[in-house]
Amino acid sequence: MRTPVVMTLGMVLAPCGLLLNLTSTLAPGWRLVKGFLNQPVDVVLYQGLWDICREQSTRERECGQRDEWGYFATTPVLVGRGLMVTSLATTALGLLLASLGVRCWQDEPHFALAGLSGVVLFLSGLFSLVPVSWYNHFLADRSVLPAPASPVTVEVSYSLVLGYLGSCLLLLGGFSLALSFAPWCKERCHRCRKASPGSPRRPSISTVYVDWPEPALTPAIKYYSDGQHRPRPAELGAASKPKVGFPMPRPTPKAYTNPVDVLDGETATDSEGASSRSTRPCHSSLPCDSDL
Repeated sequence: MRTPVVMTLGMVLAPCGLLLNLTSTLAPGWRLVKGFLNQPVDVVLYQGLWDICREQSTRERECGQRDEWGYFATTPVLVGRGLMVTSLATTALGLLLASLGVRCWQDEPHFALAGLSGVVLFLSGLFSLVPVSWYNHFLADRSVLPAPASPVTVEVSYSLVLGYLGSCLLLLGGFSLALSFAPWCKERCHRCRKASPGSPRRPSISTVYVDWPEPALTPAIKYYSDGQHRPRPAELGAASKPKVGFPMPRPTPKAYTNPVDVLDGETATDSEGASSRSTRPCHSSLPCDSDL
């Protein structure tokens, strides 16, 4: 079986999000502070969750700078440390579950385990998105995140951007893997419907019996079968019902008769020929041969 697209997408996005969040957590680049008085114009401070680095164009970056304003004691930094570390650990756990569920070495994927890994990765994305968004919200607030007064300016640095990208990739990858719950839920519901010995099974359309009316048979089929004559239902009773009404008179059949003797006047002696018979005047009222 081919690996589903949602699993492949989740397995690609989750490691990328882990790498970006790891870089964002360790790199000192959440905030950029520049424009110090009594110092060169190109001096820049990079503030992160664990370290502060000083950079100048003519020198190399120098990390481990002293915290002069109490930056590491602020609430966004402390919460960011805890949540980012939690996000990294949760992401590692989610990837472990995903590698077991996506079945890199099996024929069939474990949909439930892959879906669970998606939920874990989605939570890890939330764990990293909360501190990044909170830090960005108070970035320019000097009462929450202390910094020297104007003309010193503060800006967003690269680590904060990487934290946003890593969180979004984890959210997308976790959501994609969580879609693996759909085949698992479908299969489980099918099993529950198929095997339910306790509850009576509802009849389906294939088990419905229709009581169709019996077709009317001819007398030869209905009352004569198996070589035996079966009496009609009327003959089974003790006596038949009396007939109602009176018989109609039937006229005797008659043929057409002609009262006139058609041979009258045609009787003649046999000695006369056919010519005399045709030329003799006819005294009868009937038509003669000459008239025809």
